[in-house]
Amino acid sequence: MTNPTFGQQAPAMTQQVRQISELAPSLKKIFGFDGFRPGQEQTIAQLLNGQSSLAIFPTGSGKSLCYQLTALHLPHLTLVVSPLLALMKDQLAFLASKGIKAASIDSTLKGNEAQTVMAGVRDGDIKVLMVSVERFKNERFRQFIESVPVSMLVVDEAHCISEWGHNFRPDYLKLPSYCQALKIPLVLLLTATATRKVKMDMAAKFAIRDEHIVQTGFYRANLDLSVVPVSSVDKNACLAQIIAQQSAQQQGAGIVYVTLQHSAEKVAQYLSQQGINACAYHAGFDSDTRSQIQQDFMAGKIQVIVATIAFGMGIDKSDIRFVIHYDLPKSIENYSQEIGRAGRDGTPAQCFTLANLDGLNTVENFVYGDTPEYAGIEMLLNSIKDEVITTAYDSKWELQILQLSNAVNIKQLPLKTLLVQLELAGVIEPLYAYFADFKIKLLKPKDEILNSFNEQRKDFLQRIFNATEFKKVWGSLNFDRLLQDKSIERNRVIAALEYLQEQQLIVLETKGMTEVFKINLDELADPSLCQTLSDYFKDNEEKEIKRIAALVRFFQLDTCLTVNLARYFDDDFFDSKRLDTDDSGESGTVPQCGHCSVCRGQVAVLKRSQENTPWPSDETLKQGMTELAERLSGKIKQPLSLESYCRFFAGMTVPLFGRNKVRQLSGFAICEQQRYQAIRDKLASLAD
Repeated sequence: MTNPTFGQQAPAMTQQVRQISELAPSLKKIFGFDGFRPGQEQTIAQLLNGQSSLAIFPTGSGKSLCYQLTALHLPHLTLVVSPLLALMKDQLAFLASKGIKAASIDSTLKGNEAQTVMAGVRDGDIKVLMVSVERFKNERFRQFIESVPVSMLVVDEAHCISEWGHNFRPDYLKLPSYCQALKIPLVLLLTATATRKVKMDMAAKFAIRDEHIVQTGFYRANLDLSVVPVSSVDKNACLAQIIAQQSAQQQGAGIVYVTLQHSAEKVAQYLSQQGINACAYHAGFDSDTRSQIQQDFMAGKIQVIVATIAFGMGIDKSDIRFVIHYDLPKSIENYSQEIGRAGRDGTPAQCFTLANLDGLNTVENFVYGDTPEYAGIEMLLNSIKDEVITTAYDSKWELQILQLSNAVNIKQLPLKTLLVQLELAGVIEPLYAYFADFKIKLLKPKDEILNSFNEQRKDFLQRIFNATEFKKVWGSLNFDRLLQDKSIERNRVIAALEYLQEQQLIVLETKGMTEVFKINLDELADPSLCQTLSDYFKDNEEKEIKRIAALVRFFQLDTCLTVNLARYFDDDFFDSKRLDTDDSGESGTVPQCGHCSVCRGQVAVLKRSQENTPWPSDETLKQGMTELAERLSGKIKQPLSLESYCRFFAGMTVPLFGRNKVRQLSGFAICEQQRYQAIRDKLASLAD
């Protein structure tokens, strides 16, 4: 059966809902809106006529309504892929407030909660189901979602399926194939930021026609952009002064973005000492702490959050009056996403960047640190070859991501990107994923459970229980032992256990996600494969470094920041509006917004606080290299590479360093104030 999303239009909805005017009553009654915002009506009309669509609306412009209203008029489930748990929870709370039955399947569900959600979907009671993209690799979820009809797939933060965002969530790249495999006829992609290249790439991946791309514009007239050149030593005082001024002028909250976790804590502590109600937030806090901080901020108990980029996507707070970048953001895309959290209520909001070039090396090092070494890629390919050759399962390969990451010394996120690239190159093909560990807790006596079924099913369950090693409360199912009986299928066992849990006869816990791939031995044997993959990551590394350079250029522009930002995201608002006129009333040559620092005559020139950061002596560097080599002696198969030494001196973390407590060595991070390429050049000169 041809998937309508890939080359053929999906069937239109019933005639009753094809007229968009007929949706006005539900728009008012359910959502409380008198009319549509720009772009919503066109997007919803297209979807109800079976036309997959891409909607690019500014942050806070009502993208979510496009799927929420449409879902009410579709016959089956709307499946929403969302990147963050906080985003899901906010959306679910909103839908619940409108009386719309929606749910998520996520890691926070306990006991029978996931089963209750799945039963609600099967019964047609739940219209909207939200999941993360990684959920598609879950054995139990795939079995479930393949068994229910899905009317529409919604991809939130859809730019992640394109060039920008691979290392954010590499599994987004596989969404087109998931959609095709599940035969979902309708797709809606949602994002606030997309360059023209990214926009066309997103559309192409889901066969969305140009006329079904709805872009309402990137420009937000209520945001005032300012670049404030300031030295590192003066940055704290400048920050406190800006916040005090903002607080005196208007009520509301603010976000201060920093690059590093320890910076978040230090800056928040400084602001608190200045009498500002501030709190740090970063991924190093446990989930309960992060949740409580976010709740307090949303409730107005905290005025200022000092945060890494771990804080943001799930924040839909309308009265954020200022966003301040204490450190340089990672890219223009990140900058636009982060300032987009300000002024969602449409009233004026201020966006400041406290800029110098001191933190440039830190931003660049995040990029270099995510590039796998050639040796690591080679180790990965060799491990696949070795396992395929020695395993009893012909041309199959199994992995658990944490173990593999440690074995090949590649961070988990770039490793996931590498695996996706191997898929796209046809080297590996995902077959299924399974949980290595199934644990069972009986809620009723075993005999009582068995006797509630007929003889055939009773015998089947008895064999499952016989293969389960029970201790005091929990039992571990030995699948290898159970599946020695060739008449028993794994899927049937899982279905039986799911049913027992659904009937509240057992509690089922699963862990140890193991992915199974089919290996194309011919493609794996390609002698150029390792170099091709290495070149891919090096090319991405180069693009990301150029992206950072473009960001620095942007902050130093001598023409309107707002105009240039809009044009970067393919918004022609300023090219089509006569906003800038001379005395004769004719349109001027350079459009201006009138509410950015450049339009106020403040062109930024960024500098380093200290132009020549002193290097450790050559002897100190050589001693550090010796220390590292001695610490890792016998721990790795090949000699340490130049990249490993660079990462050591730059203070980067990789699995190999973490396992061997490399941070304890005196040479770790002694060059963290230097740019990575300069460290590379320096060490290369020492080797000559």
